[in-house]
Amino acid sequence: MLTWIMILKLKQHQNEPKLKIFLIMKDARSVGERMGTSTRQKRKKELKLNGSFGPKSSQEYALKQIEGTGISMSACREIALLRELKHPNVISLQRVFLSHTDRKVWLLFDYAEHDLWHIIKFHRSAKANKKQVNVPKNMVKSLLYQILDGIHYLHANWVLHRDLKPANILVMGEGPDRGRVKIADMGFARLFNSPLKPLADLDPVVVTFWYRAPELLLGARHYTKAIDIWAIGCIFAELLTSEPIFHCRQEDIKTSNPYHHDQLDRIFNVMGFPQEKDWEDIRKMPEHQQLMKDFKRSAYINCNLMKYMEKHKVKADSKAFQLLQKLLTMDPTKRITSEQAMRDPYFLEEPLPSVDVFDGMPIPYPKREFISDDDNEDKADTGASKQQTAGGGNDQSSAHNQPPAKRVRVMAPTTTSSSSMVSGDYQN
Repeated sequence: MLTWIMILKLKQHQNEPKLKIFLIMKDARSVGERMGTSTRQKRKKELKLNGSFGPKSSQEYALKQIEGTGISMSACREIALLRELKHPNVISLQRVFLSHTDRKVWLLFDYAEHDLWHIIKFHRSAKANKKQVNVPKNMVKSLLYQILDGIHYLHANWVLHRDLKPANILVMGEGPDRGRVKIADMGFARLFNSPLKPLADLDPVVVTFWYRAPELLLGARHYTKAIDIWAIGCIFAELLTSEPIFHCRQEDIKTSNPYHHDQLDRIFNVMGFPQEKDWEDIRKMPEHQQLMKDFKRSAYINCNLMKYMEKHKVKADSKAFQLLQKLLTMDPTKRITSEQAMRDPYFLEEPLPSVDVFDGMPIPYPKREFISDDDNEDKADTGASKQQTAGGGNDQSSAHNQPPAKRVRVMAPTTTSSSSMVSGDYQN
């Protein structure tokens, strides 16, 4: 029998088939039972040759099913890249399964119990309820360092991720890889060493818009790895404050036009309007004329990153703030690289980053127990509707207009008291 751990549905990407993710089994050989007879024998043969999928294995895996007719270009890119990429901070593709009977493709990954979307949401909720969360003082530093390490590996191999956001940064739970960051979801990833045409011609709109770099919003045709660095800066700020730094209330515009007025307005309200002396090439941006028509520089004269972060108790003279400034530099040519960021003084001061982001402490975050069938999903929807009606819909995600990327049911964490616990200084 196949032991299903969870099912979760991801929001459909623009012009791409809907994605489903299934978390499965303690024995990967059971995958064959879920597929057609034509592939079952071949699949069992392949798995038998690999000792890592033994019948007594207790490891859990994530099985991602790509729905739709045939295989999309996004899926082909993801499979091709993941088969080549091998790094401790990049999600590992274990197997690719093809069912000839229904033309389905399944990708088998190592299973991560946590992701930054849920971790940040947990801290935001605790902050709102004035509850203390016991985490290592170096947790944010460890998370950021491992994200940079994984992205440095991708960039060194001429790969742009192009969709970095908290939901795509996984963190391993209990096990041999405890507390290790895994960069996931390579569906938008692209090689950028020698594209046949400008990347903007191939994909005019990339990156979830809260994490989209200003050059993308202004229609840059030849964008670079700096777009991933901007997204990392957004994630870093969110880890420090538990709030999305460039949160925009308007929904993402589902068009091929990258220009997004409200998102630019949000960036300028935090960063200030870019000066031409600081970003000389801004005049060359395709949407520069529209930018000057829509915005007045004087409206943002009192806005800057220092003021925003000080409101969240991150001091301007801290190493964390100084690194954040380098990651969120408006001019992409002046933005710090991942390699430079990893050598930043922020990572050299105590406490130093650790391989286990939880640093041996009990993990305070709930394990995700995903809904296992459509009937349960319907019940969950009904229950959620009743709770919102009764409680006024005060959920943290809705309060921040955060689209529910995953529908989950969470289990209360197992907590143990320990004298080694320290008060959670989440901002180091």
